[in-house]
Amino acid sequence: MKNNSAHNHPPSQPLALLGGISAEHFLAEYWQKKPLLIRQAIPGFNGLLSPDELAGLACEGDVQSRLISHKKSGWKVEDGPFDEKRFAKLPAQDWTLLVQGVNHHLPEADQLLQQFSFIPHTRLDDLMVSFAPDAGGVGAHFDSYDVFLLQGEGKRQWRISEQKDLTLIEDAPLRILKNFQAEQEWVLEPGDMLYLPPHVAHWGVAVGACMTYSIGFRAPSAQELASEFLSFLQDKVKLTGMYADPDLLLQQHPAEIEPHMLHKVGDMLNGIRWESQDVAEFLGRYLSEPKSHIVFDNPANITLKSFKQRLIKKGIVLSGKSQMLFHGDYFFLNGEQLMALPAHHALWVELADKRQLPAASFTEVLMNDNELVEQLLDWYQAGYVQFA
Repeated sequence: MKNNSAHNHPPSQPLALLGGISAEHFLAEYWQKKPLLIRQAIPGFNGLLSPDELAGLACEGDVQSRLISHKKSGWKVEDGPFDEKRFAKLPAQDWTLLVQGVNHHLPEADQLLQQFSFIPHTRLDDLMVSFAPDAGGVGAHFDSYDVFLLQGEGKRQWRISEQKDLTLIEDAPLRILKNFQAEQEWVLEPGDMLYLPPHVAHWGVAVGACMTYSIGFRAPSAQELASEFLSFLQDKVKLTGMYADPDLLLQQHPAEIEPHMLHKVGDMLNGIRWESQDVAEFLGRYLSEPKSHIVFDNPANITLKSFKQRLIKKGIVLSGKSQMLFHGDYFFLNGEQLMALPAHHALWVELADKRQLPAASFTEVLMNDNELVEQLLDWYQAGYVQFA
């Protein structure tokens, strides 16, 4: 798939992906504000894999997948990985297979996500692909994050509502809305796309068998960020001194925590400080950290000489499982913090932004920079990068 990243176009240039408006216009008028229906966002798009291939992914141990079905008795959710025999027992209607992180396993899916680079990589979560037979769906619901719903093969009817009533059905295994009232309705065909901001209620129903590609964006809660940041600070904070109370007075109740002690400890803890660079380092590590189920593929051993020769011929790409971010001179790859040498900075920025380094972009540097080659070889052997 050709890389049509928004970074390849001026920010004010109209994009077919966004229905003929620019990335600037989309961010100003729609992002986190209101829905947008885009007919033929990707003309000719009919998906990246077949239903059988999607089911095959759902059978793999390092892939997150769910099978959702609906009967008169209610909703049922099964978590993968699945045995392939499970799919042979499914009924003709009323079920959906959801597979998360397809971009981690399919290079074409990773390339698809690059078309959405007008949204920072720090916000991108993953590509989820769903398959449903006729009438299949996961019920009326809302998400707490932004999502682009790109139609692959087949058709899906979408009904949406910006209703304020987000009451959920009690005791359901899914977050199904109790009182959904559709306000708008469309049928999406291959290549059509619907953008939805957070908390817009929606209900998608397959019109015949269909596959939908959901480009989701992460939105961590304040509580999650605070918890993770405090954990990060454990290795950063260095407080001196020890608790002391030479002015200790006799207490009536020896088991009581007296205000005197509270004040002393409070004063000690007030010594905890952080700078903007600490926040940047935390975000770089946290946002690039792979999810717990991700396992990187380790390639066969290769000599430094052979690796260099293949680099010059092929160039490299980030693995679909890798995330690379940067702030100033600091780079973050899969939760690791690195500092680029001045001679490498521009190349690393290019790799982080475009997720690839064509051979032509760094051939001359490679010829005289073994330190860079050794760094890339370390990443290759860890499974973080691959030959293009």
